[in-house]
Amino acid sequence: MTRTVPIPDGLPMERDAGPFDPPRQITLLREARPVSPMVFPDGHQGWLVTGYDAVRRLMADTRFSSRQDIGILHIPYETPGMPAATEPSPQPPGMFIAMDPPDHTRLRRKLTGAFTVKRMKQLEEHIIDIVERQLDELARLTPPVDLVREFALPVPSLVICELLGVPYADRENFQANSAKFLVRDQKLEEKIAAYTELSTYLSELVTRKRAVPGEDILSDLARHDDLTIEELTGIAFLLLLAGHETTANMLALGTFALLEHPEQLAELRADPDLLPDAVEELLRYLSIADIFFRYATEDIELGGETIPEGSTVIVSLLAANRDPLRFDNPDTLDVHRKARGHLSFGHGIHQCLGQQLARIEMRAGFAGLLRRFPTLELAVPAGEVKLKTDMNIYGVHELPVTWTETAP
Repeated sequence: MTRTVPIPDGLPMERDAGPFDPPRQITLLREARPVSPMVFPDGHQGWLVTGYDAVRRLMADTRFSSRQDIGILHIPYETPGMPAATEPSPQPPGMFIAMDPPDHTRLRRKLTGAFTVKRMKQLEEHIIDIVERQLDELARLTPPVDLVREFALPVPSLVICELLGVPYADRENFQANSAKFLVRDQKLEEKIAAYTELSTYLSELVTRKRAVPGEDILSDLARHDDLTIEELTGIAFLLLLAGHETTANMLALGTFALLEHPEQLAELRADPDLLPDAVEELLRYLSIADIFFRYATEDIELGGETIPEGSTVIVSLLAANRDPLRFDNPDTLDVHRKARGHLSFGHGIHQCLGQQLARIEMRAGFAGLLRRFPTLELAVPAGEVKLKTDMNIYGVHELPVTWTETAP
């Protein structure tokens, strides 16, 4: 017998089922009505999609547009100072994540060569070196320490700075502004100020690279005369933001999850060959980039429901990755699971460009951390770990850890 659940009034966001699980209301909704109407805070009658099959179909269907400038995209949660949307938002140049073909195709095609599996494989040894150097720094500290500040954030920041050609010395500025930009209920003027400051910095950087290119991805892009400085700035913004925020949160939240599942952690330590599967499982289980928006450009049938033209549609990748119709015992973390087919990197034309880079960083990061710190444990009760329930990319603000011995 199918349970009925109330139509949500706003997006359920409270992590009331535990730090790693979807909000209970979203789980109930997926069981009862995986394509569900949802009332937005501004009164818009939109939709929330939580079932694996429906999410996968939606993300492969370009009639569900990613653009902000063709219709009104409604926000599913309250944002302080945000006026009710009465017209489409302007389309930021270069932000190909918010584009449809052919514009999306034109920009993304210029980047595919930079992120090929072969090129990422060539980088692997260098990434392992970066991880090991950071672990050396960590081992010199007296615990307890914050693993976010001392390991999870520096590693992907160092990697993406080198790849893009962004001076690592500028990291505090771009990390602070990207964090402000990602705060979910940040005041609108503060969000705009963070975006403007980071964009101004990157605009100056790509202008210099166009004049004097180096050996990095932004220099390669700057050599394309058909890309404007505004487009280069938008691309740089996306790559820098996505390139360090997502992996940093996966390294920290993934470590938290493993420490909270000691039997899984022990199996991983005993058999490091499990690591590639464990990384895929952590990606599925945690789904840190959870909520995505689409706009219905016509009436579209999905999962037995008709989504009217003009609807804002919210997708939950975390709910989809926990769908028991796709994964057995989906709420169990199992490092032996073959979790291929998870949607944590998205699906369709917007599937994450840097996914191979992220996998290499996570494999190197977790392998090094587990090997060098065999007695790693939380330095505070799990309930005191500060969760990023206020951010658009989920994770932990801090992860206080301690240890009694280190390995060479």
